[in-house]
Amino acid sequence: MTKKIAFFDTKPYDKKSFDEANKDFGFDITYFDAHLNAHTAPLSAEHDAVCAFVNDVIDSDVIETIANNKIQILGMRCAGYNNVDFKAAYEKLHVVRVPAYSPYAVAEHTTALILSLNRKTYKAYHRTRDGNFSINGLLGFDMHGKTAGIIGLGQIGKCLVSILKGFGMQVLAYDLYPDEAYAKEVGIEYASLEEIYKRSDIISLHCPLSKETEHMIDADAIDIMKDNVMIINTSRGKLIDTEALVRGLKAGKIGAAGLDVYEEENEYFFEDKSLDLIKDDTLARLLTFPNVLITSHQAFFTKEALHNIAQITLNNFKQFFENGDLNNEVCYDHETIKEK
Repeated sequence: MTKKIAFFDTKPYDKKSFDEANKDFGFDITYFDAHLNAHTAPLSAEHDAVCAFVNDVIDSDVIETIANNKIQILGMRCAGYNNVDFKAAYEKLHVVRVPAYSPYAVAEHTTALILSLNRKTYKAYHRTRDGNFSINGLLGFDMHGKTAGIIGLGQIGKCLVSILKGFGMQVLAYDLYPDEAYAKEVGIEYASLEEIYKRSDIISLHCPLSKETEHMIDADAIDIMKDNVMIINTSRGKLIDTEALVRGLKAGKIGAAGLDVYEEENEYFFEDKSLDLIKDDTLARLLTFPNVLITSHQAFFTKEALHNIAQITLNNFKQFFENGDLNNEVCYDHETIKEK
């Protein structure tokens, strides 16, 4: 019997990539535009699995509804899973994810944010379209010889190392599990968070969100950073205390910020709000800074990444339904979340 999967928070590009990939799997997919939350969870009835995304709310109420609908697997079509209540899901729901879809996509978008902020290409674009060919106020700096601090040296962080080393930058890295052989091979230095904050001209975040990393960039961290530091976040919004970031920008301590994520992004990112009033005062404030560049969680958004996300997500479901061997399961055990 063909297995039915309920997809939530789907956009046209999701449907296109999953329909193409599903030719090799043969699932019966129902696409829902709405986010998965307590109000929409009943739509999972008469399905065999649920697929969700980064801004869906998968709390205890949602999990109870899904479980009551006899669904045993939730597939996250992303790497992150901080929006899942694993305590509620324990022994009720298997949770799988896409641990790696294209580290190049995220690292390259990170670089795009750095270059755009440094050389102010986003300002130049609007100027020249208005017939203003002045370069006053567009002064940047040579990246060659500057120091970049990369926090989180997984696949994305390592891709970014390659790019920034190509610019001739010195690279400092922080990771809970240092790969000293890799560091020696590519010529980078592992450092403490405090050292990275003090020495880096550019700081880029590539670590997961956890209790330990939430608001790791706070007022205290910003205070010890270099003046005019550039902060880039293409990982998770809550890694940064946004109120502290705003204060740092207003004080001139932070020279520029590139954000592909935002800690209260759920209501806005991936949606067209161009005709609506932005009620989030902090987000509205950030959008007024000329040295802040915000993109809407698009770092992952390449053809290759979408293809890989669809293939891995559907294969996760196939593994569950055929043999129960889940290579990409995230498990919960005694207050600990463990990735396979």
